[in-house]
Amino acid sequence: MANTTYTPRLQKKYKEEVVAALMKKFQYKTVMQVPRLVKICLNQGINGAVGDKKLVDIAVDEMTRIAGQKAIPTLSKKDISNFKLRKNMPIGARVTLRATNMYDFLDRLIAVSLPRVRDFKGINEKAFDGRGNYTMGVTEQIIFPEIDIDKVTKISGMDITFVTTATTNEEAYELLKELGMPFRNMKKDNQ
Repeated sequence: MANTTYTPRLQKKYKEEVVAALMKKFQYKTVMQVPRLVKICLNQGINGAVGDKKLVDIAVDEMTRIAGQKAIPTLSKKDISNFKLRKNMPIGARVTLRATNMYDFLDRLIAVSLPRVRDFKGINEKAFDGRGNYTMGVTEQIIFPEIDIDKVTKISGMDITFVTTATTNEEAYELLKELGMPFRNMKKDNQ
C-alpha cells in the first residue's frame, strides 16, 4: 500500500508560505482567489524522428525518467510531403505532471537541474503568455540528473510549460517566484 502521508516540500511551502505572501501582496478576499500551479507540461520534438523511429523511443524513455511518470509519443497531425511526414507518425514525446509528481519535478528542476546549466544567470521573466502561464526552454536534456550522459546518443532540448490559475502575468510571476523559480533580474542585467 502506498504511503498517503507524503507531501512534497514545495506543496507544503505553497500552503504555508506562498498563499499568505500572495494574499498580502494582491489583497485577495479569500484563499480561493490565490493563484496555484495546476500542471507542468513537458514537450520534446525529435529532429530526425521521421527517418529513425528509435529516436522517439529513446526520447520517450528519457522523458519518463526525467518526469518520474510515463511519457507518450506525440503524433503528427497532418501530411507534409516536403518533410516526408505522414499523418500520425511519431515525432516527439510529451508528459503532463499534476499534483505530487508536479511538485516533485518542480523541486528537482529548481534545486538540481537549473543550477547545472552552463553560465546560468536565471531564467527569462518575459516568457509569460498573458493568461498566467509560463513556458521555458531547456536546450540540453543532460542537465537532469536522471539522464546518464554516457548513454545519450543525441543532445536534444525540451519545452516546459507551467500552467497556473493566475489571470495576469504579474500574479503568475509572483507565484512562481515565491515557489523558488530563479528568475533573472533584468534591471540588474541592464546596468
